Amino acid sequence: MSETTAAHDRTVEVPGATIAYTVIGDPADTTPECPPLMLFGSPMDSTGFASLAARLPGRVLVLVDPRNTGRSVRDDRTAAVTVDEHAADLHAVIADLGLAPVDAFASSGGALNALALVAAHPTDVRVLVAHEPPLAALLPDAAAIGAACDAMVAAYDAEGFGPAMARFLGLVMHLGEVTGDEPTVDPTMFGFPTDDDGSRDDPLMANMRGGGVTQSPDLDALRAAPTRIVAAVGEESGGATDGSIAARGTHALAAALGGEATVFPGGHDGFLGGEFGQTGKPDEFAVRLVEVLSAG
Repeated sequence: MSETTAAHDRTVEVPGATIAYTVIGDPADTTPECPPLMLFGSPMDSTGFASLAARLPGRVLVLVDPRNTGRSVRDDRTAAVTVDEHAADLHAVIADLGLAPVDAFASSGGALNALALVAAHPTDVRVLVAHEPPLAALLPDAAAIGAACDAMVAAYDAEGFGPAMARFLGLVMHLGEVTGDEPTVDPTMFGFPTDDDGSRDDPLMANMRGGGVTQSPDLDALRAAPTRIVAAVGEESGGATDGSIAARGTHALAAALGGEATVFPGGHDGFLGGEFGQTGKPDEFAVRLVEVLSAG
């Protein structure tokens, strides 16, 4: 993205929240063959896509802050947020933009929300690149993963942010099937605080309360949608049986839709260029994303 590229910040009101998003480029420059490209995650806000956006010249980009993250706000910061609510928010952004169908690159929890969006509003998205959705519901160890998520939220309620986030990182870094016998991780190993500051408004934990990781996508609706859905997995994230939950979930999604996962450079953080202290392979990742979006 050049320094002269125009960026316009917008908001759209939805039930219980205000969703903020940024349009980079001139929407008048879009065509049916090259529609706006939405970039979003969850709970990661739009700042996580700065490096990727800078490597996508020629595309009109739409960067979204999910409810309760970044510039987006909601009335009740402590309540659960479901994938269906996030999907409704994304639909509201697309409707406000007025340029459907769009293309979308959605990562992690954002990919869960994007799949729900396509299932509910199949004409909203032309191509969806769903990057490493942690679809536990499609995995043989779904019950153990669900129990681990419940324990994580319980730890958050009882002990606060640090112990809960340690459980989260222990879970997402685990390779292969989850058995439920995994040891509890010490928060100090990741530099998390052990003191409880009393806050209970963390957006990740709100998503966990909403049960998105363990909610099964509407596969029949996804198969029937006109959207081309690309299940994208990082080359460093592992395979269908020995990978992370996100990698295994991606392979399971691809198989459920009748295909194979599309490999992208790096791992779960492949598109990051230093955001949040993480650096993947943003140059290679952007090239691969353009290739995939341009494929028939």
